[in-house]
Amino acid sequence: MSSDNEICGMDAVALARAIRGKKLSPVEVVEACLKRMEQLEPTLHAFCTPAPDLARRQARDIEARLAKGETVGPLAGVPVAIKDLVCSAGIRTVSGSIAYLDFIPEEDDVAVERLKKAGAVILGKTNVPEFGYSGVSHNPVFETTRNPWNTDLTSGGSSAGSAVAVATREAPFAIGSDGGGSIRIPSAHCGVFGMKASMGRVPLYPCCRDERYPGVSSWESIEHVGPISRTVADSALMLSVIAGPDDRDRHSLPAPNFDWMECVAGDLKGLKVAYSPDWGYAAVDPQVRRIVGDAVKVFERDLGCHVEIAHPGWEDPFVAFWGLVAMDTDLRGMRAMVAKHGAQMSPHLVEFIQRPWTAEELTDAMVARKAVVNKMWKFMRKYDLLLTPTLAVPPFAVHVQGPEKIEDRMVATTQWLAFVFPINMTGQPAASIPAGFTDDGLPVGLQIVGRHLDDPLVLKASAAFEKAKPWSSRRPPVLDQKSSKPTSTR
Repeated sequence: MSSDNEICGMDAVALARAIRGKKLSPVEVVEACLKRMEQLEPTLHAFCTPAPDLARRQARDIEARLAKGETVGPLAGVPVAIKDLVCSAGIRTVSGSIAYLDFIPEEDDVAVERLKKAGAVILGKTNVPEFGYSGVSHNPVFETTRNPWNTDLTSGGSSAGSAVAVATREAPFAIGSDGGGSIRIPSAHCGVFGMKASMGRVPLYPCCRDERYPGVSSWESIEHVGPISRTVADSALMLSVIAGPDDRDRHSLPAPNFDWMECVAGDLKGLKVAYSPDWGYAAVDPQVRRIVGDAVKVFERDLGCHVEIAHPGWEDPFVAFWGLVAMDTDLRGMRAMVAKHGAQMSPHLVEFIQRPWTAEELTDAMVARKAVVNKMWKFMRKYDLLLTPTLAVPPFAVHVQGPEKIEDRMVATTQWLAFVFPINMTGQPAASIPAGFTDDGLPVGLQIVGRHLDDPLVLKASAAFEKAKPWSSRRPPVLDQKSSKPTSTR
């Protein structure tokens, strides 16, 4: 019999194999995860709504089916955490807002529906900033999610709890969503792998939209649902289950002509790779520059790529990006929500909703997106991959939206996100992989961007780097503490 620590240390691929081979019991696996959650959650607050009774019930069902010799899905008995912006039938989905405090969806998101069909066991919902309109880890309702590498710091967001749950082995992998970097941001800050597959690979429905709770809608033209995991193969495994067309999402792509699990094999010799350390305009923390620069050298020195510094050439599209968010937001419904609950909502969200957006600002955003897309496809015709830092800074203090000074320059508190949101504007596949650690032991991410629809190469490049510079065995300090004590967040 494996110990709880051994079980929690196993990746999803290994767990799925062991459970199907009856070397591990689904109940045994779930209990190990629940014990880890019981130990760590008073400090980390990764889960806002744990679902231990549901998890145990699902695990017992899988165990009974295996005992009867029934055919089970590829994720049978494997625990998974679900971001609290992603609908889960019968499980409260608060989205970090007082307005949704008692919202229990009546239907699953497509990704959750597919995970359950594949036999995955749901551990619960993971914490987010309010409605995901932020890249950090706090909201007005729940305790703040803490970074397991230093609990005084943010885990990033908006898939905050999902990344922390994976980094601390509370769950082998988790569902995140990414409208402007929200899978890649916390993956970078927590030292795990996260992938935003091509726009439309994973269908979006209903996300957090519900007619009984008007005012919230997914960011339809820029949002992606996807995996966060400790290994690249685990994300490929999840994508093999949740990706594929669905008529509930008009943007969903046809079934791919590749096998997700085969994408993690092969070498990168001879590929032409662009490296943009700063887009040509962004302030970047010196340690991030150094760590990411060293990681890029691995692609040339160890993986056989031809790497050159180059930039796509656009000007900072941040204002246009938020115009796209505004277009994808139910402003009428959200303004009604602010009128009712505004005093208990996040100030930055209230300000965004109450802003008097003009038609010209919204059409300017669409024009700017087209310009970014055109710059990018022309640029990517010269390169197989594009590498950048995932974020401009390492993790910073909780309860702020971002640092005001980077690289001795005063910047907007959103500037640290400069590398992620443009890739939502283009819809290309992109992943964040652990690149290394600062002198203080904080994780730094490297972003790998592929050509339009070239998800296989992003996974292959990520797996090749993982093999050359493994990261999954490095453990956050919180895992080596003998006891976890609650941390005040108020």
